Amino acid sequence: MSGKIVLYFSSASGNQEIKKQQIKIQQVLDGKKIPYTILDISSDADLRTKMRELMDDEKALPPQIFNGDQYCGNFQRFEEAIEEETLEQFLKLE
Repeated sequence: MSGKIVLYFSSASGNQEIKKQQIKIQQVLDGKKIPYTILDISSDADLRTKMRELMDDEKALPPQIFNGDQYCGNFQRFEEAIEEETLEQFLKLE
């Protein structure tokens, strides 16, 4: 596997759905032993700005998944990739 998976995350989200999504992404990546980095946008406004610029969406909310600076998708796309057994393609690891 190549690439560096990056999970844009918010540790300060009051939204329970976002928290559940972030936990599920981490559990799946950990379970599949896919290394990743968490970037916490709640502790650094520049990270939030960078995430939104990379996505070309100034209202995007976490969690968002990237391979380096290449956008993979959001939680819904992540779940679809798991169901379709295309997670490695989704994460741009193939």
